[in-house]
Amino acid sequence: MRILHTADWHLGRALYHKKRYAEFEAFLNWLADAITEHAVDALLIAGDVFDTSTPSNRAQSLYYEFLHRVAKGSCRHIVIIGGNHDSPSFLNAPKALLHTLNVHVVGAMPDDLQEEVITLYHNDQPEAIICAVPYLRDKDIRLLEAGENIDDKNAKLIEGIRNHYADVCVIAEAQQKDYENAGFKDIPIIGMGHLFTAGAQTVDGDGVRELYVGTLAHVGRDLFPASLDYLALGHLHVPQKVGGAEHIRYSGSPIPMGYGEINQDKQVLLVDFVERSLTVTPLLVPRFQQLVRITGDVKNIQQKIEQLKAENSNAWLEIEYTGTEIVSNLRDLLDEALKNSDLEVLRIKNRRLMERVIHSEIDEEILDDLNPDEVFARCLTAFEVDEAEKAELRAAYQEIIQELQDHDKNAE
Repeated sequence: MRILHTADWHLGRALYHKKRYAEFEAFLNWLADAITEHAVDALLIAGDVFDTSTPSNRAQSLYYEFLHRVAKGSCRHIVIIGGNHDSPSFLNAPKALLHTLNVHVVGAMPDDLQEEVITLYHNDQPEAIICAVPYLRDKDIRLLEAGENIDDKNAKLIEGIRNHYADVCVIAEAQQKDYENAGFKDIPIIGMGHLFTAGAQTVDGDGVRELYVGTLAHVGRDLFPASLDYLALGHLHVPQKVGGAEHIRYSGSPIPMGYGEINQDKQVLLVDFVERSLTVTPLLVPRFQQLVRITGDVKNIQQKIEQLKAENSNAWLEIEYTGTEIVSNLRDLLDEALKNSDLEVLRIKNRRLMERVIHSEIDEEILDDLNPDEVFARCLTAFEVDEAEKAELRAAYQEIIQELQDHDKNAE
């Protein structure tokens, strides 16, 4: 059996307000062709299908057209779990209809854990058991108690995640045993998840946010039951193994979500099972839109632009000026350099502005440079909050943000 593992599409995501639908469409077309070319039997999508809980009509259209195309082809099954960016109710709303196409959707933790255990059949014979565990929200796995500190909350979150995977795998193991007794041996158990593992690699500007209050609830590979023959993870955009384990992997995002990812080789993972013996093969995803970050003084920036023009590039540029001189007309110089080209500047950073009065070096910042936690931390400093109170206020603030992020706007 051959499985393709992918995650973190973030359909609808913009880059500095630049719409990226052409990239998403190109990727989905490439993926559909790859599924056919490589004779994939089952497609696993490990969360964050969309970038927002209220995806645009165009993002929805890309999603449903892709599912329809793949379901009509040789791929026998599609399993989708919700991520922290997805609206559970939005993903779940058409699940009965999608099920007729052998598309299985688990948008959020169900009341009955049996719904997370999905057997994939071929010619009425079981070929794999999927533990389709979606993003587990704080309220799903932890009971709030008065007087808890951050360490208590993190410990409860880790234990809640551990117990959830254990409970789901117990159901899968019982099914596996039943199939074995019926003469179907070596049926693999394949897990899915959308979470942050300890020691995992991230990059600046990838938009990956902490999932739980306190930012310390990162799970280790020892949390997952040994009965899992493969674990298809989503949430982190860098493709990687967890703790060096061949069978526990993040596929990563298929296109760069920011300029911090432009040097990554993006991939999806082909997972082959012969009985329960595993082989994982990365399949590189083409780059559908060139992104280029240019750093230097005016001369270096202009030279790089000329080089890109000579290559007939249509790259989207992020430019960071690091020269020592004050350049008040940088935008005009760039507009002139970009004439007669398909290049487009999405953002300009100027890190070398000189204070006119005292000639001290300062950084130019805009709100986009900061995340909400950094803004809140600066507010605490600006209002001269006592150091002893800052940790408690930050924790309370993070709980509010967490509740806002996990609230499903589409539920009612």
